[in-house]
Amino acid sequence: MIGLWAIAGGQGDVSRITQFTTAPDSSVFWSVMAATTLAFFAMVGFEDSVNMAEECKDPTRIFPKVLLAGLFITGAIYVLVSISAITLVSPSELGEGETPLLKVVQAGAPNFPLWIFGFITMFAVANSALINMLMASRLVYGMSREHVLPPVFGKVHPRRRTPYLAIAFTTLLAFCLIMFVGEVPALGGTTALLLLLVFTIVNVAVLILRRETVDHQHFRTPTFLPVLGAISCAFFAGPWTGRDPVQYKIAGILIGIGIALWIVTVLINRATGVKPAEPDMETLGGGGPTN
Repeated sequence: MIGLWAIAGGQGDVSRITQFTTAPDSSVFWSVMAATTLAFFAMVGFEDSVNMAEECKDPTRIFPKVLLAGLFITGAIYVLVSISAITLVSPSELGEGETPLLKVVQAGAPNFPLWIFGFITMFAVANSALINMLMASRLVYGMSREHVLPPVFGKVHPRRRTPYLAIAFTTLLAFCLIMFVGEVPALGGTTALLLLLVFTIVNVAVLILRRETVDHQHFRTPTFLPVLGAISCAFFAGPWTGRDPVQYKIAGILIGIGIALWIVTVLINRATGVKPAEPDMETLGGGGPTN
């Protein structure tokens, strides 16, 4: 709002919106690709929303519309913020330091108390971390119930009815990442990288699963969308976009942890005679993790 108010008042240089200035060793195309892979971090959370689809009365009809509307609104807000930033502050100044938006606020509203943004940042980071930690623990819990992770993660607290072991595991994993990596850009970039890889696999899975016939009503996407999604996500996950190599190392370690847990689960399943299968309402809980 500060940026739009300042632009409406005649501040800034609107012509910078159409200017593309790149480093001598880079082209406009690859600069845009690098920025796109970084901006993909803004989509973190939308993949978690599918876990809340069961809260809808008619998820087949309502949830796709809500999800696409949320993506469109979020994208529009980020575009407006980008326009405000580049109009009020030059690209060279935005690239300096780690708080570019504060420079935009200083340029658009010099008398605005900047200390407020400290509380806003703390609240936003804490809120995002809390949501992702909750969803991560529920994902681990759900995978345990489907016998693709060790059954211990499927245990719930006898009184609070929460997956406390899954919560403890994801919290410990998060603390380890913060302690051994420390750098927020590296963690954010790794999150975006892993999401791109996940979305690539999900789009391919859509093409495979749609061959199976089901009796219940379900949403069916046009064929070109998962094809385009798989190709674009795989492209943005590549090193040619200028991604920091350390992100691949962190992603490799996390994938290695997942593979190790999967191997342990396979050994447990063989010892107990359990086969991974999608649970239904009659066998939910079964001989594995209990609710």
